[in-house]
Amino acid sequence: MEVLDIKKSPLAENPVIAQMALNNHEQVVFCNDNETGLKAIIAIHNTVLGPSLGGTRMWAYNNEMEALTDALRLSRGMSYKSAVAGLNLGGGKAVIIGDSKTQKNEALMRRFGKFINSLSGKYITAEDVGVGTKDMEYIKMETDFVAGLPESMGGSGDPSPVTAYGVYISMKASAKEKWGSDSLAGKKVVVQGIGHVGESLVKHLVKDGAKVSIFDINTERVNSVAKETGATVITDGNTLYDMDMDIYAPCALGATVNTDSLNRLKCSIICGAANNQLADENVHGKMVIEKGIIYAPDFVVNAGGIINVYYELEGYNRERALSHAEKIYDTTLNIFKISKEQNIPTYMAANRIAEKRIADIGKIKVSF
Repeated sequence: MEVLDIKKSPLAENPVIAQMALNNHEQVVFCNDNETGLKAIIAIHNTVLGPSLGGTRMWAYNNEMEALTDALRLSRGMSYKSAVAGLNLGGGKAVIIGDSKTQKNEALMRRFGKFINSLSGKYITAEDVGVGTKDMEYIKMETDFVAGLPESMGGSGDPSPVTAYGVYISMKASAKEKWGSDSLAGKKVVVQGIGHVGESLVKHLVKDGAKVSIFDINTERVNSVAKETGATVITDGNTLYDMDMDIYAPCALGATVNTDSLNRLKCSIICGAANNQLADENVHGKMVIEKGIIYAPDFVVNAGGIINVYYELEGYNRERALSHAEKIYDTTLNIFKISKEQNIPTYMAANRIAEKRIADIGKIKVSF
């Protein structure tokens, strides 16, 4: 029998396997269907705590490797998010390559549902950027492994209010750490990204007496929210990082906390709903410390969404979901405590909490 020399094998230079190995991903599924035009990737990071759960994102990626990188980063984040939040869920994420405004339809989403079903519950999907509640209904026609369904179908509906509440709670904890009081009254807060989560967050902040400025590329939406809440509209996004502010709340896409923005930001706290806010964890996690900024790790801050969906799986109860989301306050303070005690960036403190829980439970059970 011929023995494979792994050093000479194409596997030794396989960029997919190599990328999976970087953060110990369990499985990646590539989905293709010529009839519907579906091209998708399902990334499963870890299932020690339970089945992987994470939303499906539809985005016009420049290439397949960019889509894979996004799926891998987001699925790892979901593992850590659920672990820190105390949920019995693993981390997974799916991305569909394409323009959600022009290429998405019932047939494509139902075909995607069949791919999810083939995983027999190892991955449960929900909505994300470019994918909404109606799409979950289509996926539900082909599989039971879907959450984020409308209330009329026994689901939890829009998770944004619970996500926003978690961000608000974490922001209050950050204020407590920085100023000794969790009141946000009079604090100047800049919210970047006024989607459903951003809008709900603004309402919490205004009610608490914060001075809120908002920006979004959708001028019609941002003006509407400003009219309703009294928030101030930022008309030029290029000036956002130069503004006088106490708290910066990124609630759009990730990587806005980078070398350029940190060299310009004058805030005391960074706490928002966006995923993967640090462009480079190692570099920018340290930079926020050097600048004296408190950074509340994004996957801790925005865990309200996954908490909300988790309770949908058990038979949805909004009060139970909100009650669990309130624990984000104490979790945030605990992360700051560990960060100071161990002299490490806050993102690393949060990572260690997640990794320890996964490792501890891994001693008594195998993966899903």
